[in-house]
Amino acid sequence: MSFAEDGLRSGDDAVAFRHYERAHVLGQMFVGPHVRAHVGMLRVGWRRRDLREIVGQVLRIPGGLIGSAIGRVPIGNTGGANVSAFEPMAIPADLAESLADDDGPAS
Repeated sequence: MSFAEDGLRSGDDAVAFRHYERAHVLGQMFVGPHVRAHVGMLRVGWRRRDLREIVGQVLRIPGGLIGSAIGRVPIGNTGGANVSAFEPMAIPADLAESLADDDGPAS
């Protein structure tokens, strides 16, 4: 999340969004980090004036909150409006290692 915030501060929306996606993969099993990742993506969408991303995140924020709270999330999903909100995705190797180290959902 801090890398995403750095991207926002420096005006690099692409870097910010990429780090919010990675934060989403790592935090989607936990309500707070999951929602914060979506709020960050919404901020990037707003800055870009990207209506698809704005609408997608407005829908994903409550969905992510509920999904995390009940333990039903598509593992590995990057969370952006450019992908299905229900589609599991492959976890990048470096993130899978981090999840395995933390005994998180690495599969």
